[in-house]
Amino acid sequence: MLAGRLPADSLRGRVVLLGTTAPGLLDLRVTPVGEAFPGVEVHANLLAGLLDGSMPHSPAEAPVLEAGLVLIVGIGLLLGFPRVSPHGAVALALLALMLVTSLNLVAWAVAHLVLPMASGLVLVAAMLALHLFFGAYLEFRARRRLAELFGQYVPPELVEEMSRDPARYSMQGRSAELTVLFADVRGFTTFAEQMPPDELAQLINEYFSAMTDVIRAHRGTLDKYIGDALVAFWGAPLADPQHARHAVAAGLAMQATLGAVNQRFAARGWPSLRIGIGINTGTMVVGDMGSRHRRAYTVLGDAVNLASRFEGLSAQYGAGVIIGDATRQALGDWRCRQLDEVTVRGRTMPVAIYEPLAE
Repeated sequence: MLAGRLPADSLRGRVVLLGTTAPGLLDLRVTPVGEAFPGVEVHANLLAGLLDGSMPHSPAEAPVLEAGLVLIVGIGLLLGFPRVSPHGAVALALLALMLVTSLNLVAWAVAHLVLPMASGLVLVAAMLALHLFFGAYLEFRARRRLAELFGQYVPPELVEEMSRDPARYSMQGRSAELTVLFADVRGFTTFAEQMPPDELAQLINEYFSAMTDVIRAHRGTLDKYIGDALVAFWGAPLADPQHARHAVAAGLAMQATLGAVNQRFAARGWPSLRIGIGINTGTMVVGDMGSRHRRAYTVLGDAVNLASRFEGLSAQYGAGVIIGDATRQALGDWRCRQLDEVTVRGRTMPVAIYEPLAE
């Protein structure tokens, strides 16, 4: 053009930009597509975009579009998160991030619109974090509630020990050598018929509370209350090599504690209680058992039935605590006296019964 060799009509109706590309003339610019981009080409690209309508721009409606996107995504996540698992919530959040990014990319590539995207991305991340936080918080509360409920049967210190390594413990039924205790109130039916129902309920509640405190203090697991009877066992769910000694110590302590309980009852004009306790050691099944309607962590087996028979014999032999031979052998040097050899219901061979005296 400068030399006059370009035809005169070749630039008619066109826009021409005149510039330089020589590095020494210092018109090289840093752009997203290069570190040394001639300034005149920057102008040319901008002008071309304006002329053919392909220049990306932010429309006046951008705030409205941004608010609508945030509202739709927020409502969608709000409805979706509660219906999925934590892994599903993460997947749903990733899907929302992809949706927000894809819509922004389509608007950029097809309609040449520059729309805000950060608000949508931050919203998704914030809602996911809040959902996971509250989910973890609720799960923590549920576990704590479960521990509180389980603490009604197992001493809190045992629950704390179990929580350190929960993978070791299972509610599945298993066979194990344990020691089980049965305690029953003698003559309960007689005075129960003479007491007002509300006072009878207070009496039995206070009695059970005192006896349960003794069992918990000796690392026992409360199994159940059966009317005026109480069942507990030692050695599960937390293993206890001294389960027989702890059970017998608990039985003697229950008899000792009953004296203080009767003093309180006498001050209220209530009758004094006498209890019989039977304890036996042996192999039994322990675990979560019951029906589909209600289950309990309990024990069953011949050794359990034998402990119940021993409790029934306590009144006949005038002994506060009666134990079987397996328990006596597990006690080691604990002083006991043999009461008799008896044939209990359900057995053909006689079994020896003992009364524990002192450790």
